[in-house]
Amino acid sequence: MIVADSECRAEIKGYLPFARGGVAGPGTREEHQEGRARRGPRGPSAFIPVEEQILQEGAESLEQHLGLETLMSSGRVDNLAVVMGLHPDYLSSFWRLHYLLLHTDGPLATSWRHYIAIMCSYLVGSHMTEFLQTGGDPEWLLGLHRAPEKLRKLSEINKLLAHRPWLITKEHIQALLKTGEHSWSLAELIQALVLLTHCHSLASFVFGCGILPEGDAEGSPASQAPSPPSEQGSPPSGDPLNNSGGFEAARDVEALMERMRQLQESLLHDEGASQEEMENRFELEKSESLLVTPSVDILEPSQHPDILCFVEDPTFGYEDFTRRGTQAPPTFRAQDYTWEDHGYSLIQRLYPEGGQLLDEKFQVAYSLTYNTIAMHSGVDTSMLRRAIWNYIHCVFGIRYDDYDYGEVNQLLERNLKIYIKTVACYPEKTTRRTYNLFWRHFRHSEKVHVNLLLLEARMQAALLYALRAITRYMT
Repeated sequence: MIVADSECRAEIKGYLPFARGGVAGPGTREEHQEGRARRGPRGPSAFIPVEEQILQEGAESLEQHLGLETLMSSGRVDNLAVVMGLHPDYLSSFWRLHYLLLHTDGPLATSWRHYIAIMCSYLVGSHMTEFLQTGGDPEWLLGLHRAPEKLRKLSEINKLLAHRPWLITKEHIQALLKTGEHSWSLAELIQALVLLTHCHSLASFVFGCGILPEGDAEGSPASQAPSPPSEQGSPPSGDPLNNSGGFEAARDVEALMERMRQLQESLLHDEGASQEEMENRFELEKSESLLVTPSVDILEPSQHPDILCFVEDPTFGYEDFTRRGTQAPPTFRAQDYTWEDHGYSLIQRLYPEGGQLLDEKFQVAYSLTYNTIAMHSGVDTSMLRRAIWNYIHCVFGIRYDDYDYGEVNQLLERNLKIYIKTVACYPEKTTRRTYNLFWRHFRHSEKVHVNLLLLEARMQAALLYALRAITRYMT
């Protein structure tokens, strides 16, 4: 969440601007400066060693590669862009939607959009400043209780989108759209929902990659741009293999390659499971996801006290889609409401500019590949990427009838599952240890690639639940 005003701002001393690349980071400015002095030079990520961050002099290289002046602020590339820019084709697609959502004409006033971003916890930045610069009322920054009733009505669907989107119903949509003084138009609501899911999923990327706050304007070195791949077929140049784990980690890579080979051979010989067996495997994977949870010590409540003035229900958080001893909601069958046939067409009708860019971003993330796995090149990674995407959707209760979830168990190691679930469901609890434990012999750019899939699959899952509720309201 982004904050503050003359009262709130004094308490939010530990958070730095996002629009200049900053990300939530507890501690005072003095603490950050002291930490930098102890650490020496630092890169944009707390998880990726600075000597392995593939940075080069000259922020202009990234700007020229992407053709996006909006990426630049104060003559430098921010930390988010440096890390995400390890995959520049994706960064270009991401930033076009980000800029559209917050800075171009649309159904909602620009100041309202920045305030909606403020309502999304975990991310911080200059949305406060931009809210004021675009005509926002400073009183609203005293807390959500000072905002207009129309904005406050978003609070319920905001928390559901962030933590339990499967609970969204057409009644939630009806409450926002019903005729009255504080009602939303359908076009306004669509833009707000896309913005909310964008901010929630971006928070997962920020925490999943350990992106650090920007350095202070005075004295600290500017972030530098990554060296972009010369073509999609090559991994980011200069990104060395992560050699942690030694022989055992290298052996894990070979075992993964062999499992992929066996699965591909079985598909060639049409040895697929029956529909009943595939349904059973999904239910098994969904049930086993209950056991794939972060350790207790990183599940302690940690909502930062400085941002509580923008949260109406701070105790509300993620709960497993399938919980022991409770009646689980019905599984979302992807074939009954797909992004391609249903969600996209609804957004395209009411918010065409956003719909087009959103669809492009999903496609870029899903299809992005350099045909490499750790030390191997010329590898078809589609099976592994699909397993990651579908596992994220499984965690959110979405099932693909034509997918064999047995592949998830064969391709995704337990530490990777723990990482995925932590970043997708408890992003602020992500630790360097969680990041280091999975794929110990892979490049850091490959781990960032996992986070791109996380960002997009999580966003699409939440949007599908919300858009399905809108469709049910309309029919």
